[in-house]
Amino acid sequence: MCLAQVLGQIPRYPNPDVLVAFETSDDAGVYRLEDGRALVQTVDFFTPVVDDPRAYGAIAAANSLSDVYAMGGRPITAMSIACFPEKGVDLDVLTQIMRGGVDKLQEAGVALLGGHTVADKEIKFGYAVTGLINPARIVTNAGARPGDVLILTKPLGIGIVTSGIKFQKTSPEAAARAIEIMSALNRTAAEAMLAHQTNAATDVTGNGLLGHAFEIAQASGVTIRFQGERIPYMPEAYPLAEARVMPGAIGKVWKMIEQHTSVGPAITEPLKSILLDPQTSGGLLISVSARDASSLASDLISRGAMAAEIGVVEERQAYALVVE
Repeated sequence: MCLAQVLGQIPRYPNPDVLVAFETSDDAGVYRLEDGRALVQTVDFFTPVVDDPRAYGAIAAANSLSDVYAMGGRPITAMSIACFPEKGVDLDVLTQIMRGGVDKLQEAGVALLGGHTVADKEIKFGYAVTGLINPARIVTNAGARPGDVLILTKPLGIGIVTSGIKFQKTSPEAAARAIEIMSALNRTAAEAMLAHQTNAATDVTGNGLLGHAFEIAQASGVTIRFQGERIPYMPEAYPLAEARVMPGAIGKVWKMIEQHTSVGPAITEPLKSILLDPQTSGGLLISVSARDASSLASDLISRGAMAAEIGVVEERQAYALVVE
């Protein structure tokens, strides 16, 4: 049984103040308050993706905050979630993880209120994050419109490169670059997208670019068409993908979307793997009005973010996703 089938069996109890829940696979939930504002809430935690515990903590924080940014919210508080072995790992490792996380929260202007730790054989770390959002300006998966342009704000290939780290196949330079990308907040990208006619957005994380684009296509009732040669990725990811050094989740994502996706002959197997690659703290995929696309791209670049125009939104066709 897949996760979607599990969620389909959960009873719905309608609440007029719940503005966004899990039905459209959005990044976070939104709950309306009485004062014309709304809360945006999310939770995320995962096993280490790098060897440096402090860097891992910073990446976990940036990743957890990203869900709020992707919906146009402003994160304000966080609660840490940690799983840590009772034996075999020095507690200083947990201290360094938490220090890295709180440094990144401080950078984002987010207050750490507390958290919870449980004993586990495997280290896991992350945060539950609460933010504020304007109910009239919620950016969801369901708003993409035909004619929109798709902009990506971070390169792909992070999951493949971090898999290479585990097997000592990644160069020190590529590992450092991956940490830099994963640690970067999506705050500036979110601020830029709110200044333009953004119709839909998501952060690119565990389901890869194609998996998250599929969620937008399904929720919006559209087809998304990608130009493969325009999609940026970390250079070292390609030879690693050729050597089959990659996360096992790539196959799971492809199984989820295969019958809804058309992949053209120009897309090589390594590139296809990169497009499916599960990202940790990846960038935002933004569906913006065509007339605002160039100005948003310029705005993103001026703020120090990446802006790659990688595709368009079309009326719904036979496939939800087309990659050519």
